[in-house]
Amino acid sequence: MKTGIGKNSWLLLKKKDRYATTGEILKENRSVVSGRTLEELSGAGAKKSSGKKMDRIRLREAVESEDLKDTPVKPMPHAIRPMLATLVKEPFDHPDWIFEVKWDGYRAIAEIRDNGVSLYSRNLIPLNKKFPPITDALRTFRFDAVLDGEIVVVDDQGHPDFEMLQNYQKSGGGHLLFCVFDLLHFEGHDLTNLPLLRRKELLKRVLPSLPRIRLSDHVAKEGILFFNAAKRKGLEGIIAKHSQSVYRMGRRSRQWLKVKRQLTQEGVIAGFTEPKGRRKYFGALILGVYKGKELIYIGHCGGGFGAKSLKEISEKLNPLVQKECPFKVTPETDMQVTWVEPELVCEVVFHGWTDEGVMRQPVFLRLREDKTAREVK
Repeated sequence: MKTGIGKNSWLLLKKKDRYATTGEILKENRSVVSGRTLEELSGAGAKKSSGKKMDRIRLREAVESEDLKDTPVKPMPHAIRPMLATLVKEPFDHPDWIFEVKWDGYRAIAEIRDNGVSLYSRNLIPLNKKFPPITDALRTFRFDAVLDGEIVVVDDQGHPDFEMLQNYQKSGGGHLLFCVFDLLHFEGHDLTNLPLLRRKELLKRVLPSLPRIRLSDHVAKEGILFFNAAKRKGLEGIIAKHSQSVYRMGRRSRQWLKVKRQLTQEGVIAGFTEPKGRRKYFGALILGVYKGKELIYIGHCGGGFGAKSLKEISEKLNPLVQKECPFKVTPETDMQVTWVEPELVCEVVFHGWTDEGVMRQPVFLRLREDKTAREVK
């Protein structure tokens, strides 16, 4: 499976089976299907115009195929909140499930119409101006559709880099991609009640070959093997999806599951303590999550900050300072706390929960500007 730009950005899964051999397969340089070499195949017409022609043929075939016959004709939906996955602890194998890479980026919905493109986050925040190379690529599509995917920036080795993504507008560094994994609406047809595999098969047929747009592919059945490969690659984890699942907008489902490489938690920043020793700006962040309308304390985080992140976070927190504690019950802390309006969200890695519902040894990973405080539960 191709995971990015670089020549080494592949996840390769191979098990010993009845087809395994000890022979040197690289000497067999002809296709088992066509009998031609790579040189012969490339000479047979790998021109750009040929690729566009194939895209048009696949699109026409998809529109005329039986796949759309049993799908209702409906107006294209707008302002979609995506279907969400439920966190589980362990990967698994199952013949009825498929497994995808868990991309470390911004979840995004793309609405493609004749009169333009709308690209926005799971919280309906517009992303057109933030990532114009992706919207420019989407404008070249020759069909109307709604796509679900993840915006990522990968390095030269194909590894997703969330910090590079957050700084992309300023630096332009890395390779910006829209990794598409679902097709919700296509040429006037509502596809959300189709089984997942049918939606993905149709997506694979119609998605054009463009540098900024990538199909987020999957493997079937082998969840444990795929998770271990993703872990060795240093990826965030995997997403498991039931192959027959329908798409439920805005719902968190157990038909979609996520397995992370390490235990992480998002927290709403409710305050900060004074710095000690040589540290500047602040000592620790006081974190909470929402239970209904009430903000609940889940611990404080003082590790994982660099000089740059300390300064950046402090600059974002200072305008939010308030006298009132945002928790109903004020938590006990070793240092004096400066309270803030609970607006900013961060993500930490930690080592489990205490009986009191407090995180053990949380370490700061990053701010989550793509998440709203009320989402953190």
